[in-house]
Amino acid sequence: MEATNFFSSVAAMNITGDLHITIRKGAAANWVVSVMLNNEQCGDDARKLIPSLNLKGTAEELDNGFFGQITTPIETASGLMVNMEAYMKQMEVAKKQSAMEKEKADKEKKEKEAKDKKYKEAMQKVDELEKEGKFRDAWMKVPEPAEYPEQAEALRKRKSALAAKFAPDLFGAETTPVAVQPQQEQEQQQQPATPDEEVPDEEVEEEQEKDYEMEEDDDNK
Repeated sequence: MEATNFFSSVAAMNITGDLHITIRKGAAANWVVSVMLNNEQCGDDARKLIPSLNLKGTAEELDNGFFGQITTPIETASGLMVNMEAYMKQMEVAKKQSAMEKEKADKEKKEKEAKDKKYKEAMQKVDELEKEGKFRDAWMKVPEPAEYPEQAEALRKRKSALAAKFAPDLFGAETTPVAVQPQQEQEQQQQPATPDEEVPDEEVEEEQEKDYEMEEDDDNK
C-alpha cells in the first residue's frame, strides 16, 4: 500500500478544534470536498457564522493542492475562534469584576450613609443638650474627630467651645459656677477709708486713752 502524508499534513496545521471533512463525488471525474473547523470550547455563537471551505477538483488536483488551499483559511478560522473564546472569557471576567466593583461600591455607599446618619444624630443630640445648659453632657456626645476626619477640625472646635462653658470634674460632681465680683465693687473695697466713714469702737477707745495720758503728763509738769 502506498504511503500517504495526509495525517502528517493535518498534524502540521496550527489549529484548535475538530476538523470536519466531507468528501463526495461530483460530476465527471471531479470530487467535492467540504472542510469545516468546529471549536466547541468557543462560547461565542458567532463561530457558527464561519462557513465551511469547499474545494472541487479531480483526485490528482486535490492530491497536489488540497493542503495548500485549506491550511491558511482553516488556521485563520481556528485563530478567530480561539480569539473569540479568549474574548468571551475576558468578557465574563470583566462582568464578574464589574459585579464585584458594584457590590463593593454599594457596600461603601451604605456604610457611608450609616456613618453620616450616626454623625447627624449625634450632633443633633449635642445641640439639644447645649440648649438645655447641659454642657458637660453635650461635650461627651460630640463624636471623636478621629472617627470623622473630614469634620475633625469642626469637632475639635465644638468640643473646645463646650469645654469653656464648664469646669471638667473627673469625679462627676456637679460644678458650681464661680461668681465674678463686679470690677466696681473691687475698686471700692481697695479704696482707703474717708473721714466721713464710721471708725470702729476699738480705735475710738485707743484715741481716748492716748488723750488721757497726755493730760496727766501736763498736770505733773
